[in-house]
Amino acid sequence: MGRNVYLQMKRLEEARRIVLDELGALPALAVETVPVPDAVGRVLAEPVHAAISAPNYHAAAMDGVAVRAETTYGASESRPRELSLGREAYFVNTGNVLPAGTDAVIMIEAVQLPGDERVRIEAPAFPWQHVRRIGEDIVATELLFPRHHRVTPICLGALLTAGIFSVPVKCKPRVLIIPTGSELVDWRRTPLSDLKPGQVLETNSFVLGALVEACGGVFTRHPMVADEIPRIRAALDAARQEGYQIALVLGGSSAGSEDYARAVIAALGEVFVHGVTIMPGKPVVIGRVGPMAAFGIPGYPVSAVIVFEQLVKPLIAALLAQTPPPPPTALVEPTRKIASKLGVEEFVRVKLGRVGTRIVATPLPRGAGQITSLTKADGIIRVPVDTEGLRENEPVAAELMRPPEELDRTIVVVGSHDNTLDVLADQLKAARGDLGLSSSHVGSMGGLMAIKRGGCHLAGSHLLDPEDGSYNLTYIRRHLPGRAVSLVTLVLRENGLIVPRGNPKAVRGIEDLVRPDLTFINRQAGSGTRLLLDYRLKELGLDPSEIRGYGVEEFTHMAVAVAVMTGSADTGLGIYAAAKALGLDFIPVVTEQYDLVIPEEHFGSANIRALLEVIVSAEFRRRVESLGGYSTRLTGKTIAVPGD
Repeated sequence: MGRNVYLQMKRLEEARRIVLDELGALPALAVETVPVPDAVGRVLAEPVHAAISAPNYHAAAMDGVAVRAETTYGASESRPRELSLGREAYFVNTGNVLPAGTDAVIMIEAVQLPGDERVRIEAPAFPWQHVRRIGEDIVATELLFPRHHRVTPICLGALLTAGIFSVPVKCKPRVLIIPTGSELVDWRRTPLSDLKPGQVLETNSFVLGALVEACGGVFTRHPMVADEIPRIRAALDAARQEGYQIALVLGGSSAGSEDYARAVIAALGEVFVHGVTIMPGKPVVIGRVGPMAAFGIPGYPVSAVIVFEQLVKPLIAALLAQTPPPPPTALVEPTRKIASKLGVEEFVRVKLGRVGTRIVATPLPRGAGQITSLTKADGIIRVPVDTEGLRENEPVAAELMRPPEELDRTIVVVGSHDNTLDVLADQLKAARGDLGLSSSHVGSMGGLMAIKRGGCHLAGSHLLDPEDGSYNLTYIRRHLPGRAVSLVTLVLRENGLIVPRGNPKAVRGIEDLVRPDLTFINRQAGSGTRLLLDYRLKELGLDPSEIRGYGVEEFTHMAVAVAVMTGSADTGLGIYAAAKALGLDFIPVVTEQYDLVIPEEHFGSANIRALLEVIVSAEFRRRVESLGGYSTRLTGKTIAVPGD
């Protein structure tokens, strides 16, 4: 079969309008009656009126004595009045039925007991004083909630108190999720050791299923379907016959030769949209099969989530007669330029944190297949379709994916990558559940530049001065003149060449990197590891241009280790902990010092003090040592670097 050709792509606003106009008018959802305790989160199909009043009797609102108010008139401190118990006054507790003939309650604190049969009062009562009258809260027959109201936990009390024990609600929209792709593997039945190159764990259906439930629907996961039109067509046609409101065909929506979603939807019904000018998520298909909405959802995880949030979620809300609230937003400043394609609205995932008076935004990797860019994201910046990107430090709105107050409890770390930052983040969360660590890996020099721009609370750095063997001080004085900082040693670590297990190509050291049979994987320019490599190459008189792969860069030690493990490189320079984590061999080159550079204006803050307490804790040191290749001998050592 030939490749698809996209129909004329639609902008997101137009695509959403088509979804709501063409598919929002699908047959109305059926109605079911459920017990009130089970109705939380459901949408009322009809208005609900109170069956009884609340309270349904005149009730004492205080502990005291019930009286008829007119019998107390004229009482004062100088002329107290005594009332006989059982005839003119009656002891009551809060909530008791008001005795017949009474219309007020005097608090027990204002009552004296001169004898067993009488009470004395020194102030008059007024009618209905301290009394909850019939219907004070709810009056029988009054409207409790209109149709289309979403029931909350608080609603339960009002419904039950008003004598309503079951309510009519809209049935949840039924969504069938059909994962397609001959490469898919069921993770529940296939051991990871049996996973072959080219096979992919099927996860999108579970993610989208949870999203369906979160916005009020119910989902069924169809067994995985191979890339064969008859099977995909049969699954979609069965969904229509079984009365589903929505079907999501996962994968097969783009322009590949085995992308069949559009063809199947068109054969069974009608396609309204194929391609929306968003990134990620462009290849989405929107159509209808009989009375059922049908979507072709891109296979990349981030694309799938964004398409669901922007197009499927609004449809589920419309079927339930709901309007999703807009996400909270905040004005943020990107820490670096964000380039984007003209003609495409891009959803850029970002890490956020409040640094001083600014909320800084650090872009995360933008690949549509990187689901961790969503799990790590604090917000999303939408780059408009008619621009080619955003400038550094240019204020822009970001949709928040976490509560706004968390931004004040986030420590922003920018700079060199190290595995111990993950340990530090976990230990900080364990010690102070309200604090989080947000780290972005841009290299040691990138971290110092972030401090210079005021874009972080601290930076990770391991910049070696070849003249005196010190770390970081020379570069701080050179690149942060006039800036007072504290240099806190986090760890000493082994840096060296990562090679496959058994070292099949017998790599001995840096001098071997120029061998023609070796492929190298490098770290990005500005990283401390890259500076170390270039220093050693210069020391050995070696030309970087002779190294195969010198220009191929990764941003973390773990990414270098993965490149070696998968065979895309024979070796790369990285830390021992990364090699150990993936079962690779390691050739030591240097023991280096990894420091945290903390500007003076942040060093004394409560958040940083909490971080420093974790760094010097015995548990942090123990966990770091267990990673291998680390020493905590100098951990916590602090040097104050005054501004010039």
